[in-house]
Amino acid sequence: MQQALPLGTSDFRSLRINNEIYVDKTDLVFRLAQHRGKIFLARPRRFGKSLLVSTFESLFKNGLTHFQGLAIENKWEDKTYAVARLDFSSLKTFKSLEQFQTAFHSLLLSAFIPLGFKFNSDNKDLLFIDQLKMWLSSLPASSIVLLIDEYDAPLTNHLDDPEVFNTIRDCLGEFYTAVKQYEGCLRFFFMTGITKFSNTSIFSAFNNLQDISLDVQFGSLLGYTEEEISHCFSSYLDSAAHELKLSKEKLLELLREQYDGFSFDRQARTHVYCPWSVLNFFAKPSEGFQNYWYTSGGQPTVLMKYLTSHALKSPTVYDEPVLVSLSDLGASRQYDEISIEALLTQAGYLTIKEQVGGDYVRLGYPNEEVSRSMAQLYASELLRGQNLVQSGVPILAKILTSETPETVVDYFNRALTSIDYVRYPVDSEAACRAYLQVLLIGAALVPRVEVHNAFGRSDMEVEVNGRHWVFEFKYARSSNETDRLLKEAIVQVQSNHYGKTTDNKELIRVALVFSAEQRRFVAWESV
Repeated sequence: MQQALPLGTSDFRSLRINNEIYVDKTDLVFRLAQHRGKIFLARPRRFGKSLLVSTFESLFKNGLTHFQGLAIENKWEDKTYAVARLDFSSLKTFKSLEQFQTAFHSLLLSAFIPLGFKFNSDNKDLLFIDQLKMWLSSLPASSIVLLIDEYDAPLTNHLDDPEVFNTIRDCLGEFYTAVKQYEGCLRFFFMTGITKFSNTSIFSAFNNLQDISLDVQFGSLLGYTEEEISHCFSSYLDSAAHELKLSKEKLLELLREQYDGFSFDRQARTHVYCPWSVLNFFAKPSEGFQNYWYTSGGQPTVLMKYLTSHALKSPTVYDEPVLVSLSDLGASRQYDEISIEALLTQAGYLTIKEQVGGDYVRLGYPNEEVSRSMAQLYASELLRGQNLVQSGVPILAKILTSETPETVVDYFNRALTSIDYVRYPVDSEAACRAYLQVLLIGAALVPRVEVHNAFGRSDMEVEVNGRHWVFEFKYARSSNETDRLLKEAIVQVQSNHYGKTTDNKELIRVALVFSAEQRRFVAWESV
């Protein structure tokens, strides 16, 4: 009988009891858990951080009860411990700061009371945190395990309100300081998050916290390697290949292009697939290689809040690699000091492609799914919430499939005039092309830019069902240039035979002139 997919399962014990597929990471779990460490791990959403925390919880609380047949079974010889697990994602929403503090104390009580903590609410002279300190100070050395999942969730939800942010930070900081002060009671401490804020007190309080986020030996701790997919999901690969009428080799090639490519170690030695995307594909392969990233993992609160007051780089550099220092990626920084490149890497949009020298890495999109997600993010930012479909314009792919060039140009103009011109000015032919490129990709299309043939290179081409569109753009800085530039574009398309290599598709070639003064296409002609 085929094992069930662990789609949406973040509880290790439940996964094992229900015989769901578990991709065995326990050799790395053992490497971390065997020492008396205090460890931090940052990863994007949908990579299994909560399942990893649950795995540590099961190991320390119940020993090898649920680890039969796994790599750790013949290595682990430690005893069991009292385990406190705190999921800070439960503290994201509240109506008042008093409600947050009440919820936070309730979370701590629910975790520590089973371990022996007794809070005396009648003692008005001794604050909650002081009573917690007294209890921690009474514990034997190396007697408890503390696990914190999504440490940054309460903070990132309130980045747009400095007063609330600072109050939450101070409240959490008191707890971190208390744990640091009596850390001798800790056998093991493990904490996860998406980003690394320096102004949260956690990294200053735990000055000996080991950050393994970019560690080479733990690059595959979260995510699936291709070897793990081939081994653990072999029957699902066979089923999907049969359903899509592909060879197993071709299916793996397409999976690799769509969902692989995430590299979390500073030397880019290992790369992994996004588990959420792979599991969703195997659950419904007949739907093809859908974009599961953007709606489920690609809009983390920290990034979306950041973009309310910061701009993405110009879409003209949408698909260009980015060079950054490792110190910029790995350092903890205040929210306002985080670079957009570091934040996009932490969110999973960019990944390490290669190390350049000893101190720099080159970043890029891990795969096609994330590249499309980035285009969707750009489209969302460019239009700033203005939904062209809701305003009466049909879906772009449908327009290109069945409508006239006039309707396509009208759509382009609606999109370009909707862009936040202050943040994203269309100030060149390259910018005009780049903005339309990301809008097309955001619409799940695959445009190609600067397409070469023997005679020259077209600005942009895209195939949609039975049609092949060719677009040649010109940028008019003044109105008296329009006619001349349109004629130039027409001659260029004709003399260079753009799109002529396409077989069995309806070829539609359009020359367009964008006006800097009117911020729209003011002239066009079907060639």
